[in-house]
Amino acid sequence: MENRIKTKMIKIISGNRKTRLTVQVADTQEKIEKGLMLVEKLPENEGMLFVFSRKIYAGFWMKDTLIPLSIAFLDLDGEILNILDMEPCKGNECPIYYPKFSYRYAIEVNKGWFEKNRIKEGDYVKFV
Repeated sequence: MENRIKTKMIKIISGNRKTRLTVQVADTQEKIEKGLMLVEKLPENEGMLFVFSRKIYAGFWMKDTLIPLSIAFLDLDGEILNILDMEPCKGNECPIYYPKFSYRYAIEVNKGWFEKNRIKEGDYVKFV
């Protein structure tokens, strides 16, 4: 049962607005590598939170990911540093999406979710 993904509620603070998001937590190398591979549908206000043990600079790829996603890269304080859109990719020739900065956390959601909820770079995530 150790491999079970736990879920957590987070809040994204954008000015006076607070947006709630339920995330699956990927906090081991195995969970981080699997990510949202083979997921066919992601509910509207759900996503995945990637937790790294230290600040890193690495790209994300969408190998065997079936749905388009947006990803936000966060620093240790939860500030959103960069948001990118990523396209599904089957096969081995998948692009790698690199953020502008080193980061400590990343959040994947359905493509366009951040924009639809008026969440932008410089907003903050609270890990409730």
